[in-house]
Amino acid sequence: MFLDQLATLLSVAVGAAGSYTATTLTERARWRRTQAERWHEKKFDVYAQYGNALKEQIWITQRIGAALGYAHVVDPLEPTEGLRLLAEAEARRSTRWESVLLVGDAETVTAARSWHEAIWTLELHAREQRQDPEGWIRDSQRVSQKRDAFYASARRDLGVTGPPPPSGNWPREWQRQDRAAD
Repeated sequence: MFLDQLATLLSVAVGAAGSYTATTLTERARWRRTQAERWHEKKFDVYAQYGNALKEQIWITQRIGAALGYAHVVDPLEPTEGLRLLAEAEARRSTRWESVLLVGDAETVTAARSWHEAIWTLELHAREQRQDPEGWIRDSQRVSQKRDAFYASARRDLGVTGPPPPSGNWPREWQRQDRAAD
């Protein structure tokens, strides 16, 4: 009789331990999944905000370039006003850069750095430290290439499957044809 009760008691203890273990493992897996989703969302937001900050710098730089007569850009912006806006945009980019450093993987941080350094090179034209129309086109193309590399790396880090979107090569084919006709 005592052995029967002991067997029943051991069965209950083993069942409770098994139930506790299963519940603990399930909750741990759920917590890890939730944390992974949060980090994924945070990385997406950080990469998107950083990309938008750089696009703002490019847009302002191109507008200044239009005022200086560089090819394939429109909506001229006087350099005096543009340089003020560019400084403000750089401050926003710099702030967002810290978030990229915090959550980005090494490859994406490297690609982001290469992109913003390419933009700084293009800005030299807007700041009239370079006055080279061919250099403007070359540096603009480099900005496009570095942008594509950043987004390819960010997509890989975020687990986005499939090929990246078509390149944003600049100038566009129709712009090159217009230039050749001139």
